[in-house]
Amino acid sequence: MFRLFILILAGLAFIVGSHAYGQSYPSRPIRLIVPFPPGGNVDVFARVLYREVEKELGQSIVIDNRGGANGILGADIVANATPDGYTMLNVSFSFAVNPSIRKKMPFDVVKDFAPVTDVALGTGYLMVANLKFPAKTVKELIALAKQQPGKIRYSTAGVGNGQHLAGALFAERAGIDMLHVPYKGGGPAVTAAIGGEVQIHYPAPAVGIPHVKAGRLRGLGFTGNKRLAALPDVPTIAEAAILGFFADAGWHGVFAPAKTPPAIVKKVQEAISKALQVPHVRDHFLNGGYEPQGHSPAEWGKLFRADLKRYAEITRIAKIEPQ
Repeated sequence: MFRLFILILAGLAFIVGSHAYGQSYPSRPIRLIVPFPPGGNVDVFARVLYREVEKELGQSIVIDNRGGANGILGADIVANATPDGYTMLNVSFSFAVNPSIRKKMPFDVVKDFAPVTDVALGTGYLMVANLKFPAKTVKELIALAKQQPGKIRYSTAGVGNGQHLAGALFAERAGIDMLHVPYKGGGPAVTAAIGGEVQIHYPAPAVGIPHVKAGRLRGLGFTGNKRLAALPDVPTIAEAAILGFFADAGWHGVFAPAKTPPAIVKKVQEAISKALQVPHVRDHFLNGGYEPQGHSPAEWGKLFRADLKRYAEITRIAKIEPQ
């Protein structure tokens, strides 16, 4: 009986302590790991969103770009960080894909992280081409690829990245062979398309739209199920060439190290959810082809675990061999 009493007291002390810690948090700047180089869609959105999250939390948020290994290097920093709420991860859905395409992971995406919230869900990717590439439409691209199997190169932010999955799915559905060229992030991948190192790229709309409007890249198609309002003359791939084709751009989500106090996790989630409703932030996401989310930690955790299974099936269909 006495032992039970002690256990109850210890549990109450943990709850009270966690709540008090959450009330005083944050008392210093927060380090936000974006595990991709500057210039990619995860980085671009983060720099808009977290300026408003700072206002909600009353502390500065320092964005730390740690690109490499499709987000694994940056995520590993968070997995090994002190679980006090001062190191967080803002990552793309590659986080849920990596376990299916890597033979060995330095961490467990479920056991070593605490889900905070989903930031946004992407409606699709742009298909853009280098300006010197002779194909001006999706149909012309398919015809050229059939004449030159394996010669046309497309860049992505890494093996197993959403861009890679969209590109592999397009090639499979079109019955063509294109050469995948992975880079260390979305920024270098789009630069490669502009410079002519590759002919095709699949940027998120937020990244690709400015380049298309400025005349640095040509928009061929959109992988989503309806045209982008910002580029009404660019057809969906389903309209342009492949009936029924669709590939979304996945989510951006936030995770903390495992064992981060629930009160802190909840406080960060609520701050992000409020920031996503600020008109200029919301418009930035919507205009960039992403729908703001902001689910509770419990809801987000359930969605994330379901996606681990879903992406395992997609990578199997895309025939991506674990490396």
